[in-house]
Amino acid sequence: MEQFLNDVIKDLSGQPKRLNSKYFYDEAGSRLFQQIMNCEEYYPTDCELEIFKHKTSELATVIKDGFDDFDLIELGAGDATKSSYLLKELVDTNVNFTYRPIDISGSMIDQLEKELPGKIPGLRIKGLCGDYFDMLDLANQLSDKKKVILFMGGNIGNFEVETAAAFCVNLRRYLNPGDLVLIGFDLRKHPRVIRAAYNDKEGLTEAFNLNLFHRINRELGGDFVVDQFEHYPSYDPGTGACRSYLISLKDQVVHIGEQEFIFKTDEYIAMEISQKYSMAETEEMALKTGYLPIQHFTDQKNWFLDTVWKVV
Repeated sequence: MEQFLNDVIKDLSGQPKRLNSKYFYDEAGSRLFQQIMNCEEYYPTDCELEIFKHKTSELATVIKDGFDDFDLIELGAGDATKSSYLLKELVDTNVNFTYRPIDISGSMIDQLEKELPGKIPGLRIKGLCGDYFDMLDLANQLSDKKKVILFMGGNIGNFEVETAAAFCVNLRRYLNPGDLVLIGFDLRKHPRVIRAAYNDKEGLTEAFNLNLFHRINRELGGDFVVDQFEHYPSYDPGTGACRSYLISLKDQVVHIGEQEFIFKTDEYIAMEISQKYSMAETEEMALKTGYLPIQHFTDQKNWFLDTVWKVV
């Protein structure tokens, strides 16, 4: 709670004001995001699910990379809907591996450990609850086996391009030459398709962004008047950056604890980025950050990419 408060005060004290999207996912936010993933306009989930459903054997082959004993570590595993297809294929082909899902939610890890072995008999699972890099450090202490990292869902797009590259460099520090990373990228496509995915007709994305104000009011003693802000998404096809903002509809003052924040009419809060990449840009990032791209997997529309990198 103290970290949440400190981050919010720091981010709203800056210019321009911003809020960290990692705090979107309280119980209500997580529920809204599940609804977003199921709405008509939001394509990334369906596209990546298509890859894992229909290219499972090929994914398993490249993931094994000639090895039959490794740790399969998923960053931000969630409910493992997509990765379950890969897990089942590996178990069914008698691959010797341990699945180590990492998630910030302890209840999600408990659910995975409880439910997945029933759905995939023979699966060895040991979840890790916490920050990605802290848990990768722990995973290295628990096992010196070859590592295969899954970082799916286009989550790399939640970083600015330079920050995404820094993330890949940092990830590399926890891995050894020959280890693999399967990473999901949302690809560039018609701007209308991308913008619609973050501006759905039902208003779920707007509710998802505004929910952070509800959380701040509830947990940090804030007094945001939520309906005095409006969601505004934008997509720049030149840079590939899809951004979400909340716009103040009037001059207003917001209090969080003893802190006071002044908003002018039309002033924005930067909420999140979802960066889109070309395939060539993903290869360039791999080569610059210590990896060799070895195989690409896309959906039929070529809207989403799961690419496998080898640590060099």
